[in-house]
Amino acid sequence: MAVTTGTRVFAGRLAGAPVYDPIGDRVGKVHDIVVVFRLRGNPSAVGLVVDVAGNRRVFLPLTRVTSIANGQVITTGLLNIRRFEQRPSETMVLGELLDREVTFVDGSGKAAVEDVAIEQTGNRQWALTTLYVRMAKGTPEAGNTKIVDGSAVTGLRTKVANQAATALLAQINELKAPDIADLLSDLPDERAIAVASQMHDHILADVLEEMSDTDRVTIMSALEIERAADILEEMEPDDAADLVNDLPPTQAEVLLARMEPDEAQDVRRLMSYGERTAGGLMTTEPMILSPDAHVSMLLAAARREDLPPAIASMCFIVRPPTETPTGQYLGVVHLQRALREPPSEMVGTMIDQVEPLSPDDGIGTITRLLATYNLTILPVVDNGLLVGAVSVDDVLDHLMPTDWRSADEEAVDSHIEDRHADDDPDETALSDEEARDA
Repeated sequence: MAVTTGTRVFAGRLAGAPVYDPIGDRVGKVHDIVVVFRLRGNPSAVGLVVDVAGNRRVFLPLTRVTSIANGQVITTGLLNIRRFEQRPSETMVLGELLDREVTFVDGSGKAAVEDVAIEQTGNRQWALTTLYVRMAKGTPEAGNTKIVDGSAVTGLRTKVANQAATALLAQINELKAPDIADLLSDLPDERAIAVASQMHDHILADVLEEMSDTDRVTIMSALEIERAADILEEMEPDDAADLVNDLPPTQAEVLLARMEPDEAQDVRRLMSYGERTAGGLMTTEPMILSPDAHVSMLLAAARREDLPPAIASMCFIVRPPTETPTGQYLGVVHLQRALREPPSEMVGTMIDQVEPLSPDDGIGTITRLLATYNLTILPVVDNGLLVGAVSVDDVLDHLMPTDWRSADEEAVDSHIEDRHADDDPDETALSDEEARDA
């Protein structure tokens, strides 16, 4: 079905829709819709923000859309590869308009926007014409939802403090943490903070681990102290340590004092190491068992939902105690090996020797060992005791430029090629300023 005058498309259904060129090749997916408010009449829908290959987000004018049907968008094939940057006059539908409070002009009360529809008004021009709203408390229809014409309400263009995030959270509920992090990074600070503040602690912890240093400091600084401390406890210790290091010293000390003593101790220990050393990169919570544990216990530990795949690939065998720093480090058991053994077999009978890292080893040594032995995680041992483990994802995070989520593919490739990966923990990172198109 080609786009014809009167075609109505709701933003909630358009988000994530694949975008194709005229010959059927997929070029990206819809991230959001851009509208511009006018002095009179309905807001104009001027284009789509599209995620394309190479971690790039570009602008697709709706004048270049030839068809919207069956959950997909067809373009003329002319896609400007210049990175999208929101202008002050533009508003993002999903990121900013969802949950906005509006008032009915007939005096029947207030409502919250849960979705909006754009409609072609002629000559490939589009406008935001329709709202799907939920009636607010205190109105005769409180809690009910209905579809209304955009002209029936006021307040859609007005930004308000502490705007709710219920509808937006529902839209992103199925997204993975890195995708939510990307979405938050595109929002104005006040909106990103409002959305983050309404997330569950464990979800927000995962999202903060995927955000840039600047963005996560902004969000963490806006949270109440008690909740911020709870979030840090939910995060992986190494990520928590990185975040605390980026906070002002006074705020960091207050947060550490509010954390559980054991959790705070792990974070403080990691903060004492250089950022680009094994000690600074490691997690203090890998899979650890004593040699008399059974294979069934190892498999149960690997099934933990909060355990990243890279860490779940290997279990470290030590003498008690099994909390870091542990007793004597004995070796490792690979998950694949454990899967081939009877559940009642003791893990001490299948130990493999993997060369451990020292806490002071630099990122060059870490990458060489991971590559040499085709591993996703390495033990970190100090004076014969296991103190943590470094996983490949933590290494990649420190090899990539700090703005790698927003930088284009060529900039990331250039940064990695130019970085000198050696064993010096005090090596200076090369500039990773984002490459921009003219």
